[in-house]
Amino acid sequence: MTPLLSFEKVCRSHADGDRSQVIFDEVSFDLDAGASAGVYGPRRSGKSTLLRLAAGIELADSGKVRFAGEDVREMSVVHREQLLRADIGLVFADDWHPRPRETVVEYVAFALGSGGVRPGEARRRARKTLVRLEMAASVEEPASALSLGERMRVMVARAVVREPRLLLVDEPAAIPNLLDRDELRCLLRSAAGDLGATLLVASEEMAALNGADVVMSIGGGELFVREREPGTVVPFPGGRGPGAPAEQERRG
Repeated sequence: MTPLLSFEKVCRSHADGDRSQVIFDEVSFDLDAGASAGVYGPRRSGKSTLLRLAAGIELADSGKVRFAGEDVREMSVVHREQLLRADIGLVFADDWHPRPRETVVEYVAFALGSGGVRPGEARRRARKTLVRLEMAASVEEPASALSLGERMRVMVARAVVREPRLLLVDEPAAIPNLLDRDELRCLLRSAAGDLGATLLVASEEMAALNGADVVMSIGGGELFVREREPGTVVPFPGGRGPGAPAEQERRG
């Protein structure tokens, strides 16, 4: 079976003054359709870059990123944009830019309107999604008035309303309230499960990745992958960097 998302010897560097900083050095992994995965690592370790590569927002310097078997680099710009609109949902904690006086339902419906769905239908589907994500009481509230936890729920709604095949979530641990974090983690797993979507969550806190089928640790240009039993937490002890213990890990 062809993986939904595949990285094959992916290298990526960013400019750092006069030097080039290596973010990834031949990183490889596969995620099947419907899988749940987490990426663990400290700040500035490359977690967000990995998600941006997976979404086609950034392109690898070398190696291959494939979506459903298709090389993202070989897609046209228009094709990549269509992929992002139709098949990939993004939830980035810092991507919250509602328009003045925009309501919650309008904010979610905009994701469909930009894809050509008629306003009335977009609004109906947005409302239905918000109700399913337990935001029924806020559908007509100003989006700008929401708490951080509520914003994350609405961003999930905006990401899943188009029924994507891949859901990418960056730093859900940004929510200060621990109860809201737990609720968001359950919400993401439920939403992805309802859609049969692949879920990839990146966080600098291991607790945010609890329940994932696969956990990957990242740092120093390397990525380590460990498959495990769902519902368990995998610790990544110090000493050898961010990887799992040598006898239990495989290098990506």
